Amino acid sequence: MTHAVRAFAPASVANIACGFDILGLALQTNRDGGTSLGDVVTATRADRTTDPRGRDPVTIAAITGDGGRLPLEAERNSAAVAANALLRGEAPEVRVTLEIEKRMPLESGLGSSAASAVAAVVALDALLGLDLPKTALLRYSLAGEILVSGDAHADNLAPSLIGGLILVRSLEPTPDIVELPVPPGLTCALARPHVSVNTRAARSVLGPHLPLRRAVEQWGNCAALIAALYREDLELLSRSLVDVVAEPARAPAVPGFFAAKAAALQAGALGCSLSGSGPALFALCDGIDCARAVTDAMAAELEDAGDTECDRLVSSLPAPGARVIEDDPAPAAAS
Repeated sequence: MTHAVRAFAPASVANIACGFDILGLALQTNRDGGTSLGDVVTATRADRTTDPRGRDPVTIAAITGDGGRLPLEAERNSAAVAANALLRGEAPEVRVTLEIEKRMPLESGLGSSAASAVAAVVALDALLGLDLPKTALLRYSLAGEILVSGDAHADNLAPSLIGGLILVRSLEPTPDIVELPVPPGLTCALARPHVSVNTRAARSVLGPHLPLRRAVEQWGNCAALIAALYREDLELLSRSLVDVVAEPARAPAVPGFFAAKAAALQAGALGCSLSGSGPALFALCDGIDCARAVTDAMAAELEDAGDTECDRLVSSLPAPGARVIEDDPAPAAAS
């Protein structure tokens, strides 16, 4: 019987401009000497008789890399909440402890809470030998994302779990996920200023209603983006990377956003917007060299406007999703 399993889940970009809550892509990056940007969760079987709390299926033994910001209480942690959901559904008699290693910044717009939840369910699935389908793992990981953001959305969860570029058509009654093609050479450039944006707060600024004209424009952009991916039409892709729903409300919270976006486009980006709720910006580019130039252009503007440091990251696409690991995730695209 396996006693402990480690799993890695990568960072991700949600929305991809026009696909609010339904589009996302996995990232493959190098940072701090070659470790991939994402989270590692170790799941270990716990002895019922020695469980210090005596009642909870999941306890958190340790969290590293978070600067002491994340709660050890299982009911307040996205990884533990997702793990609890899986155990309730599949193995209610089992108890486990989790160790969480954060390898990405919190509240960065790169799917930090989603990566923790995904890594936890992937580790548990392997620990218990369940071999659950991806849709089941996604459904359980949703519990962790709801805890953090207040809503059920899988635009970070699905690409972090599955990899690649993902369309979340629906979550009810079961997740309906479409893996989209990625045109050759398509690359993601990222610039992440060292500030935080709370996901729940960022969602609250959007409001409950959307004017019909703006909704139609967003639908058109999203549909055209999907068509561009299948047709490998980068010119159409560029025209489609426009967000008229979330970006106008969220961009003012990121100092230098508009200057950084303009600089990205001038440097050759196909399109640029917030990664999730920000503060990170992403841009899609044709090739690694273009992505590096775009990353530098975005970062320079963000650093100047916000008087802060800025991470520069580049990811080849498509990138792999979550997996069980024995050693550290292998270094990937240069940053």
